[in-house]
Amino acid sequence: MPKVLAAIGRFSARHRLIIVAAWLVIFAALTAVTATGMNTDATGSAGNDTAAAKALTTVQNKFDVGSSGNGDAKTLQLVLETRGGAKVTDEATAAEITKVLSDAESLPHVKSVSDPFNQQSPMVSKDRTTIVSTLTFSGLTEANQEQTYDTVLDFAADQRTDFNAEVGGHLFGDTYATFGPGEVVGILIAFLVLFLTFGSLLAAGANMLVAITGVGIGTVGVLAYSAINPIQATTLTLATMLGLAVGIDYSLFILTRFRSELREGRTVVDAVARATGTAGTAVVFAGLTVIIALVGLVVTNIETITVMGFAGAFSVLMAVLMSLTLLPVLLKTLGLRALPRKQRKLLASGQSIPQRTANRKSFLNGWATFVTKRPWLALFGAVVVLGVIAAPVLDMKTASNIPGGSDPASSERKAYNLIVDEFGGIQSPLLVLVQGDGVSSKLTSVEDEITGLDHVEAVVPGQITKSDDAALLTVIPTGGPIADSTKQLVTDIRDETTAISGVSVEVTGETAIGLDNTAQMNQALITYIIVIVALSFLLLIVMFRSLLVPLFATLGYLFSVGAAFGASVAIFQWGWLDPLIAAPQGDPMLSLLPIILVGVLFGLAMDYQVFLVSRMKEEHSRGLSPKDAVHSGFTKSGTVLVAAATIMAVVFAGFATSEMAVAASIAVGLLVGVLADAFLVRMMIMPALLSLCGEAAWWMPRWMQKIIPNLDTEGHGLDRATERQRGTGSISVAAQ
Repeated sequence: MPKVLAAIGRFSARHRLIIVAAWLVIFAALTAVTATGMNTDATGSAGNDTAAAKALTTVQNKFDVGSSGNGDAKTLQLVLETRGGAKVTDEATAAEITKVLSDAESLPHVKSVSDPFNQQSPMVSKDRTTIVSTLTFSGLTEANQEQTYDTVLDFAADQRTDFNAEVGGHLFGDTYATFGPGEVVGILIAFLVLFLTFGSLLAAGANMLVAITGVGIGTVGVLAYSAINPIQATTLTLATMLGLAVGIDYSLFILTRFRSELREGRTVVDAVARATGTAGTAVVFAGLTVIIALVGLVVTNIETITVMGFAGAFSVLMAVLMSLTLLPVLLKTLGLRALPRKQRKLLASGQSIPQRTANRKSFLNGWATFVTKRPWLALFGAVVVLGVIAAPVLDMKTASNIPGGSDPASSERKAYNLIVDEFGGIQSPLLVLVQGDGVSSKLTSVEDEITGLDHVEAVVPGQITKSDDAALLTVIPTGGPIADSTKQLVTDIRDETTAISGVSVEVTGETAIGLDNTAQMNQALITYIIVIVALSFLLLIVMFRSLLVPLFATLGYLFSVGAAFGASVAIFQWGWLDPLIAAPQGDPMLSLLPIILVGVLFGLAMDYQVFLVSRMKEEHSRGLSPKDAVHSGFTKSGTVLVAAATIMAVVFAGFATSEMAVAASIAVGLLVGVLADAFLVRMMIMPALLSLCGEAAWWMPRWMQKIIPNLDTEGHGLDRATERQRGTGSISVAAQ
């Protein structure tokens, strides 16, 4: 592989116009497809193969479950709760409520206001402290709907002197910017880190330019796909976030090796080829691991998550290809200017650049010395810290959707919760499908059985088919759609009604589908972890030709993902950083979040594993003892790893400022996961374990050595090729 990649790098450096023209053609083609009609408004679902989803299909085929008669009219719920224990049926209170509802009729675009005291369909709570009135609107447009909604909110606020007034529902969906100020700040800080790492604005600029170009083509590619099959906005955000983070890191790794090759006296083109062949091999393996993890999301059999995975994988692929083709173009253009001015002068005068003695006294050298000399202490300390960060995961709760709006502090959520408290789950009832010959004669038994279960507010009879083979019941639970009591009720209905002979009972509706989707995603998460760990374990065996190194890498990843989950629970479920995080907090995590974090973080963790341990393996292959190889590889690649992790962290931190809860929670999880993986797992646990294992860390059975291909990830083939080309002489440095 190094020879092939070196040839690609050499070709790109020598034929710069061809490479640039090729990428411009690709960009133009993708842009043309995008222009035909990109669509990022897909709603997405977890699939239709759950029991509740299949039952809903049957309901739709057998019954008339159309709209309630309002057509496309938009509605809001005005919820009024009395203060001081007053009853809404008291004469004075009832008169006040009537006046409030009369005033509501004069609000802009309000077509009608329902009467909560209507005897046919009353909306008065059992304790007579709360009423719900539905406001129906007409004449709403995109231009006036937000102002109309704000007017209703202000109206409700004016009533809070006498009532606890809240507004339920919404007139329009939430909209979020894919790219905002936080992301821009993250990019600027990443550029600063690159400048501090390279000591050269040109080198930092080249690195950032390649990453941003890759993100641009990756994003346009995802949008082009959306013109064919609509995607969610979160899909685009994830692809952009990943493409930017890995794009910067991959270019950083190759550019760092390029500068190192220049310092050793190679010509510019040879340095490009050498860097692409050696560091490029690590980039390909790292990128391939990320792609495997993301494409592996297909095993979840959930379309929304699968599309996210493929979009992210495409962005990562673009980042890899950019670093192997476009980056060599810029490196050839920069030449010796990629080095600091002092080093350029030394090379131009024919002098060699002395090895930096600072390494012996550097912070990273001290870190490496500590870990290799006191591996047990480093191992124990890192595990304890990771355990503390991961502890909140024990309280992790997930849900396929969060009812009552995205913000727990909003009037919409308060109204939703108030209705649940006073009326039970009428906003999200369960539909019970009863099927069997002569079902009407057995329906009473089913109703009685369900009514006797815990957590049932009411059972309402519904339609019966003309053929008398199916009937619908509406079950109103006492709790909301994601409450544990509702989940238990769904399970109880499915289990307890099996004893009724002659009928089959199934539970469906939005609530049951949501609960089934959550269970499906939890099961998919287990399957997914098994698949990607197995595939990536095999890939790492091929790269490192070792059994223990891939094992340690995988175990370390589990620590990292635990830390990411724990931090996500503490921040978004417990609300620990509410003043700092713009996105809403206090809700269970969306069910798709753990799967996304598992996939993305696995790939990124393997990035750091490849970047760090490949250099340790290279040093060991050149004859250093295991502990010396760990120390040498750590000090030589540690600076790049620290820079790469810092860059990813600031990029994810930028996306963490998003007001979109899904995007912010993914970004925060990745932020914590990356920092934990880079600084605790890869720079503490991994070198400690390798130091403790010694030669055994690089052991592989002889029978495996014969069947596992040797991909020469250390670039020995390049060394031999160079020796044949130059004989016993030395390679001169090209002036430019």
